[in-house]
Amino acid sequence: MYYTTDYASPVGGIKLAADGERLVGLWLEGQKYFAGTVKEEMTEDRELGIFKHTKDWLDRYFAGKKPVPSELLLAPPGGEFRQGVWEILCQIPYGQLTTYGDIAKKMAVRMNRETMSAQAVGGAVGHNPISIIIPCHRVVGTTGSLTGYAGGIDKKIWLLKHESADMEGLFMPKRGTAL
Repeated sequence: MYYTTDYASPVGGIKLAADGERLVGLWLEGQKYFAGTVKEEMTEDRELGIFKHTKDWLDRYFAGKKPVPSELLLAPPGGEFRQGVWEILCQIPYGQLTTYGDIAKKMAVRMNRETMSAQAVGGAVGHNPISIIIPCHRVVGTTGSLTGYAGGIDKKIWLLKHESADMEGLFMPKRGTAL
């Protein structure tokens, strides 16, 4: 059984989902792959402890504090590869950026391979079911392209500016899958 509730944020409505004890989803309104990882029916429940903790985490985040993903019980549904990418995402510090290529190098080491496709990493990043908390918005293209945010490039820019990330050299792609 999965449960859901809503949260109003400065970047729009957010839908939270949990398995009763752990957060399994956080999707921005209109997000690509919205609730795509939860196949079971979800029931509204605003009183779950994990929802209270998550809303407190989000309140602090949007107030400019720097909460970390490890403060919450997270259980994003996904295979081993995606889980590995999401673990790496959780290690990106507040306000810092990394690239798909850098994550691919880390995944190659984890998987005992010489190389790893940055595109494969991009797929895992794009299917992150717990936006903001698992900070996929902190990932940019090697050249500084802001492509690849399922919640929308405008929200990615807002979140990065909110975190006072160094936006020098970043640019909007002319075309891309997340535009």
